[in-house]
Amino acid sequence: MQPTAVALLVRWRPDALLWGSLRLPLGSLGQWLGARRPTGLQFQKFLGSGRGGGFQIWPSLDHQGWFGVFGQPDQAEEFVQTSALVRSYRQHSAEHLVLQLQAYASRGRWSNQAIEPSSEGPGAGPIVSLTRASIRVSRARAFWAQSPDAERDLALAPGCELAIGLGEMPLLRQATLSLWRDEASLMGYARSGAHLRAIEAAYRQGFFTESLFTRFVVRSASGHWRGRVYG
Repeated sequence: MQPTAVALLVRWRPDALLWGSLRLPLGSLGQWLGARRPTGLQFQKFLGSGRGGGFQIWPSLDHQGWFGVFGQPDQAEEFVQTSALVRSYRQHSAEHLVLQLQAYASRGRWSNQAIEPSSEGPGAGPIVSLTRASIRVSRARAFWAQSPDAERDLALAPGCELAIGLGEMPLLRQATLSLWRDEASLMGYARSGAHLRAIEAAYRQGFFTESLFTRFVVRSASGHWRGRVYG
């Protein structure tokens, strides 16, 4: 088994905002009703975003994401190449980015689902970081008080090529996906400044009921995002 993740980021065209806004409830409803799953899909999430694709409490009308984990790399590749979901997201987007990812380090769970890392290291190429948490209602205000400084530091961090805020639920179920030039760039950000203070506060004060921290090697990237072409 070589579990492979797929992350799909989209910014909807202005004339597709209504279509895009329906993807979250319809996707969640389809999962609840047991809609047919792609071959090898073990886990999936339909995700909203903050305004402008950021980490704000106000939801975005045009940014969304999808994240799934497949049992094998060829199953992830088949999904990317043939899935009606990927095709429809591309057709309705002004920008889109599809990442195929292999975890090399992971701890925690997402909806009680772990992501199994491979035995290989990160190598010298680009990596993706996924951090995700379920926030305690009683700690939500303290969590969001940390967000502006951490977001500012992330935007200025050397080696960070993109970062987007994602979530299953406003305020309480949040994730960050970021693409880095290499692991050294990520670790330089993670071990300093506002991000380090936020993580220390989260554990010291018990912000989360569940959390997941995973780093991935980028197996492939295709699409265009914020002026850059991938693949």
